Amino acid sequence: MTPRRAILSLAVTLVLFMTEKAPAAPADRIHSKELARHLTTIAALAQSAPQVTIPAGWFLLGSKRVDGDPYGLWTQYDDTELPQNQVWLDSYRLDRDEVSLGEYLAFLQERHTPPSDELQKLIWHVITIHSVSDQALTRWPALYVTWAEARDFCAAKSKRLPTEAEWEKGARGPDGNLFPWGEAAPDTRHAMFGQHHVHEIPIVAAVDAHSDGASPYGLRHMAGNAAEWTEDWFGFDYYAYMPKRNPPGPPSGRYKALRGGSWKSKLAMLRTATRNGALPDQRSATIGFRCAK
Repeated sequence: MTPRRAILSLAVTLVLFMTEKAPAAPADRIHSKELARHLTTIAALAQSAPQVTIPAGWFLLGSKRVDGDPYGLWTQYDDTELPQNQVWLDSYRLDRDEVSLGEYLAFLQERHTPPSDELQKLIWHVITIHSVSDQALTRWPALYVTWAEARDFCAAKSKRLPTEAEWEKGARGPDGNLFPWGEAAPDTRHAMFGQHHVHEIPIVAAVDAHSDGASPYGLRHMAGNAAEWTEDWFGFDYYAYMPKRNPPGPPSGRYKALRGGSWKSKLAMLRTATRNGALPDQRSATIGFRCAK
């Protein structure tokens, strides 16, 4: 290699090195500082939800098979909610509301843990593009939370995730309500559902909103807003062999059970008996959680 070519090669190498190692541009640093300020404010505005006592007793879990009304609301969504069982649960407590974004960010700050990239991008986007205020965001449901992260949050509060059976009793009451509020098909007074945004920006309500859609125990957003993690593995045929007292869910599985439907869900997903599941490490703009004790 000639001296001229050697010098050119060294210059190119230095440019590449400096490009790879260059510090963040001023705009990026300003972005990070501004986002951090918003995260701190959202966390500082957090308010914890009260817990509601669910009394001990029997309740109707699952659905009876309906074959003659394929579009009826009482027709099972699929066979995973069959057969219907009378199940006994000891007394327990459930958060009245879904865990809020403010509560979750406060928890992460206590642990000196940054929010996931997905959550940071969402918060920055809705603040800068949609002008959503910190006061509004603190009352959003916590989203983009994995099952393990939800479990860890509840444990830090001396709580836990509810079992599927606990979630369902809290949602429908002892008599097997079709929806948390009764038999009437949902509308905008009852739940946040059936929404759509091309960029997957959540169209959610405050966790303490929609009191007209509360369950018989006063729990809010047991239908719509954010689908909710439960403690259980999702067992496709679990209802066929589950114990009738305090069922703990299957001992293993691939998916964790999700309940309640979300802001994107169609009406059928809001039924109190409808079941769903997701991989435990999934992050989604449609999944949140609440805690039990």
